[in-house]
Amino acid sequence: MADTIASFWGPVTSTTECCENNYAHSSYIAEFFNTISNIPCILLALLGLINALRQRFEKRFSVLHLSNMALAIGSMLYHATLQHVQQQSDETPMVWEMLLYLYILYSPDWHYRTTMPIFLFLYGVVFAVFHSFFRFGIGFKAHYVILCLLCIPRTYKYYIYTEDLSAKRIAKLYVATLVLGSLCWLGDRFFCKEISTWPINPQGHALWHFFMGFNSYFANTFLMFCRAQQRGWKPKIVCLMGVLPYVKIEKLKRK
Repeated sequence: MADTIASFWGPVTSTTECCENNYAHSSYIAEFFNTISNIPCILLALLGLINALRQRFEKRFSVLHLSNMALAIGSMLYHATLQHVQQQSDETPMVWEMLLYLYILYSPDWHYRTTMPIFLFLYGVVFAVFHSFFRFGIGFKAHYVILCLLCIPRTYKYYIYTEDLSAKRIAKLYVATLVLGSLCWLGDRFFCKEISTWPINPQGHALWHFFMGFNSYFANTFLMFCRAQQRGWKPKIVCLMGVLPYVKIEKLKRK
């Protein structure tokens, strides 16, 4: 989209732009709505981190919430500047986050406890190096989709083996926010010309950020519940102020 006022960050160097006028509200923020729409993800990840630390969940979940925060901050930097370096600060953490999800999903049944984290860590480092040099475009998107698809079989297995209705509801909310967010992203990506003629831009990419912030929170909450069940911690789903669900451990068995 064309600039409307002076640009603090200089010419756009990112390989992807969204359907939002650049620098329409501030000379310091290229895509205003796409930038601030990451704030809910940061706040939700912070709540998840506090709960994970307070109830002494395994460190993997604290790292997971921190990775959600890092991804949202990277996305803010990218959309605020539309510079290629900041674009990679958004895309690379996306891959790292999916590798972490793969570890959390599959590690309980992995017989060799050190091989999986070492492999995934090295994979993440190698990807970051190659992505910084070769600037993957379609390849990055295809790679990210494959990583997401690898998570589906295990997530579905957790769902069908979970009897708690509240936990199943969270899994359904995860799917619902993913579908809604994806529809917003697709609309913003492929129907920008039509949307630009509307009196009001619905800011589909910003809505994608909003829904995906909740999507990540629901995914993390569901995985924390499943892991607590595996550890025999008798978890239950309660709601913060009657609205936001989180996992509460009734009895923690120490070994």
